[in-house]
Amino acid sequence: MPDFRTLLVEEPEPGVLVLKLNRPDRMNSMTVEMFGEIRTAARALRDSGARALVLTGAGERAFCAGFDLAEIEVITRMGVREFLKFQELATGGLAALRQLPFPVIAAIHGAASGGGLSLALTADIRLATPTAKFNAAFVKVGLSAGELGTSWQLTRLVGPGRAAEIAYTARIVEADEALRIGLVNRVVPSERLLDEALELTRQIAGNSPGGVKLSKQALQRNQEIASYAGALELENRGQALLTRGEDMTEALAAFKDKRRPQFTGR
Repeated sequence: MPDFRTLLVEEPEPGVLVLKLNRPDRMNSMTVEMFGEIRTAARALRDSGARALVLTGAGERAFCAGFDLAEIEVITRMGVREFLKFQELATGGLAALRQLPFPVIAAIHGAASGGGLSLALTADIRLATPTAKFNAAFVKVGLSAGELGTSWQLTRLVGPGRAAEIAYTARIVEADEALRIGLVNRVVPSERLLDEALELTRQIAGNSPGGVKLSKQALQRNQEIASYAGALELENRGQALLTRGEDMTEALAAFKDKRRPQFTGR
């Protein structure tokens, strides 16, 4: 894993990685450098052999407060082509996180604002503390919620009506409301946030690596396929491939022997 200035990668347990935004003095706000490092990290993580990733922010104040307004002049000075190149860098990094071949769990405390909300939405599962606060702050700074995949992800997660209200008003969504509307999976005590996320990774890692990988692929791709028949075809192909591996045979043998399966991913 490369050395980063704005990120921190840890391995608290074998096969489980934690990716932290590491600018706690700036509420883990995003910079041009951070977007580049996120893309680099995602590429390295893809080939890491990890079983799950926890995505969080360093310090006690925030998950991610969005783009660092101290750097706003950097992007306002860009020409159209240069800004489009920057957008492709930023969106490419978040897309690469979303497309990792293993589950990503966002552990969210404090602000998840603007780009921080977008980052949280790239995860498969979101855990939040009671201090978590979400908002699509883009219209507050003259931009739109058509940013970093937010318009696509948020609509599918909470529905078009709720997404429109959150996007147009830029209002704060507190943790309890986020849970009620499906923006987060669970609200947990602040002191238990990382422990709860790691417990979830253990449950995931106890299952077939190939099964989890193709489950994620099916869930993500079928959000993008308009056809029920196309969804069935994707599912059928994945299941057929999994029956050719060793893990299904091992799972059935373990069930018969009343023991825990020993998955290899082969």
